[in-house]
Amino acid sequence: MEPSGSRISSLNSHTLNSTGRGCQLEISDKAKLCRFLCYGSEGDVYTAREEGHVSMEDAGALLSMLQDGRGAEVVEEIKRFSQDGRAVRLNPSVFALALCSQHSELKTRQAAFKAVKEVCRDPAHLFSFIQQKKELREGMKCGIWGRALRKAVSDWYNERDAMSLAAAVTKCKQREGWTHQDLLRLSHTKPANEAIALISKYVTKGWTEVQLAYSDKENSEEVVKVFSYLEMVEKIKHSCDETEVINLIEEHKMEREQLLTDHLKSKQVWTALLKEMPLQSVLKILGKMTSNKVFEPGSSDTQALCDRIQSETTLTKAKIHPFHILLSSENYKRGQGYQGKTKWEPDSSILKAMDSAFYKSFMNVEPVGKRFVVAVDVSTSLSSIVPGTSISTAVAAAAISMVFARTEAETHVLAYSEGALVPCSISADMTLAQATFELVKIPGGSTDCTLPIRWATENGKAADVFIILTNNPLWAFTASPVQSLKKHRQQSGANSKLVMCGLTSIGHAIADTEDRGLVSICGFDLGAFSVIRNLAQDLI
Repeated sequence: MEPSGSRISSLNSHTLNSTGRGCQLEISDKAKLCRFLCYGSEGDVYTAREEGHVSMEDAGALLSMLQDGRGAEVVEEIKRFSQDGRAVRLNPSVFALALCSQHSELKTRQAAFKAVKEVCRDPAHLFSFIQQKKELREGMKCGIWGRALRKAVSDWYNERDAMSLAAAVTKCKQREGWTHQDLLRLSHTKPANEAIALISKYVTKGWTEVQLAYSDKENSEEVVKVFSYLEMVEKIKHSCDETEVINLIEEHKMEREQLLTDHLKSKQVWTALLKEMPLQSVLKILGKMTSNKVFEPGSSDTQALCDRIQSETTLTKAKIHPFHILLSSENYKRGQGYQGKTKWEPDSSILKAMDSAFYKSFMNVEPVGKRFVVAVDVSTSLSSIVPGTSISTAVAAAAISMVFARTEAETHVLAYSEGALVPCSISADMTLAQATFELVKIPGGSTDCTLPIRWATENGKAADVFIILTNNPLWAFTASPVQSLKKHRQQSGANSKLVMCGLTSIGHAIADTEDRGLVSICGFDLGAFSVIRNLAQDLI
């Protein structure tokens, strides 16, 4: 791995602009590649909640680096972004890896295939990698199943712990038209040990063949464990007995994906599943579970859930971000799903537990260690809703401000509109409601996004990152903050970045794409925090 200093300098090259004033951060091919790996676009616009299918058109810098013989460097970046939690979405990394695995240079192909088991950590990613390769080769006469891919897929299965592989192949059986049976057959996988051989036989031949081959043999301890696990998977698949299904879930930690649809009609089955379900997954289905009467007011199950939601140990283990809890809480409070007809009466004790969890989860936010200025534009009403959420822009702005104010030692929070700017004291003991009130108490005018940057420059407050939160469309500004940013860089000596967050925007950006220190965020979601974090650390 290259030293961090050389890495940052390669992303963070500087030039004087044409007037000789201010410092501009150039957008190198490597910076564009890192943006692509982070959120699927080489451009400076991140659109919240947009999954999107990536293609060759999105990957110009990646192709350029491959042509320049920098394939090994590209693969290292793919591994970093997929393993370190830097990527908002993993699909771009899988696509980039598939592209590298088909490059003409042997070293690049070898590095890519070697990285498959590190980047594609679960079956869904592996299936996606195979499908990406297939799509990239469409129209070509040669197939994709050469010796290198066969070895990479074989290693993916053979180098996993047998019990975790057994769980993986029974929870995620197929994706994108591929199954484990396809992959094992096409890769000609020779199992590395008897336990893997058992799983391979189960996938390709079925449970009856496994029983015939292993029931009356002297088996190793690991083979016995795998055999017993698969026996329970088969048992639960064919069971109509609710009590038996519940016992199997509790004894063998069976998961939702291993059950039949009919099993999921039972409240008791859901109660058993929820005990071991990851907290993120529990928060996602709270409304459905309340609607189905799994969580009833005053019940012991509801109390157990509330205890779990606000348990510091559970929150730390799950590494849940406070904004994630806020999104889940507001969605639950809404009492209705975004799709379908599911409705529920929000339980007050669950809402109270989620409120408590919101404040406790700030401990999960790792400081970046940079100087932040978070400025909230109050020139228009902040009662609009952030697209795709149930949160008003006022509450979203307050929560975003709180995240930085509570976790970064050097943070200034400002509320501003035309001609008026007020520093806000958002303290660690302040509630979300108090923080929201603090932001919206100054009168509105028209938008002038240069105000926060000018304030920092005039008051000698050197900032590494300016975060501008606004309701206005990002293309409607009368005064561009870009020149103000360059002036701040020149006077403060800081390599200041600017993040323009159009909280209600759905895909327009500020018009200056030649400066790597600028990123526009349209809407806002959990991934936006990763984008800001990566930008602050010179990673994109």
